[in-house]
Amino acid sequence: MPYEWTTAPDSAAQQMRLWPHQSLPARGFAAFILTTFTMILIPTLTLLGTVLLWGMLPFVMMAVIGVYIALQSNHKSRQIEEVLTIDSQNARLTHTTPKGEVKEWQCNRYWTKVTKYENDGPVPQYVTLRGEGREVEIGSFLSEEERIELYEDLQRSLNRDI
Repeated sequence: MPYEWTTAPDSAAQQMRLWPHQSLPARGFAAFILTTFTMILIPTLTLLGTVLLWGMLPFVMMAVIGVYIALQSNHKSRQIEEVLTIDSQNARLTHTTPKGEVKEWQCNRYWTKVTKYENDGPVPQYVTLRGEGREVEIGSFLSEEERIELYEDLQRSLNRDI
């Protein structure tokens, strides 16, 4: 599950950390690039010893470099982290973007409202926190099932008495 409570459930302050699912680890990335390079080179084996090989080789390398750049770009765009801290008085959400920008939202926890938009949001089961005159999204990068579970967890955490 790409979110976890990092404190004990019965403690006065709770903290939840959310992050996008990372399906391709570093070893998998290296294996994929190597496999792609090998699979692209197989058809060019028939050109060994000919001038055509040197004509094809730049395009093969451009294809591999293109895949590499696309995967690196995707990896960088998944470097998102959200931290929700709920204590006896406040609920605070800190969102770190892939560029390292930090966006914060804070509200009295008793006035914080969790809302789930089943079909009206940018993604199905869109979850938001509302308070202090602002509505902020939380966990929009999670899967639909994970957002449903997140909504229920947030409802339980914000409604419990401390």
